[in-house]
Amino acid sequence: MRVYLALTLEDLEQLAAGEQVAPEAYVAASEDEEDELAALEVAAEQGVVAAAAELDDEDDPVSLVDIASFHVDTDGSGDLAWYATQEIDAVLREARDTTSA
Repeated sequence: MRVYLALTLEDLEQLAAGEQVAPEAYVAASEDEEDELAALEVAAEQGVVAAAAELDDEDDPVSLVDIASFHVDTDGSGDLAWYATQEIDAVLREARDTTSA
């Protein structure tokens, strides 16, 4: 099942260290693209970074291998930039910049 996660800076640091996290998860009302986007946007509003992940259950703990992509509002516009999981260091930098601003 595709879920959208509201990640904190601490969550990101734990994921980068190979640990599991249990962030707030949001599930789209349907598989419709607009519903998926709405769930992603809610996750982004609730966390420093949003992530799309594939889980068996929305309450399962998450590791980096479960995540499909990260989504970050890099300029405060509400538009979300897409990052691959291999770019977690860049995502961490963006999150740190956001939380220190």
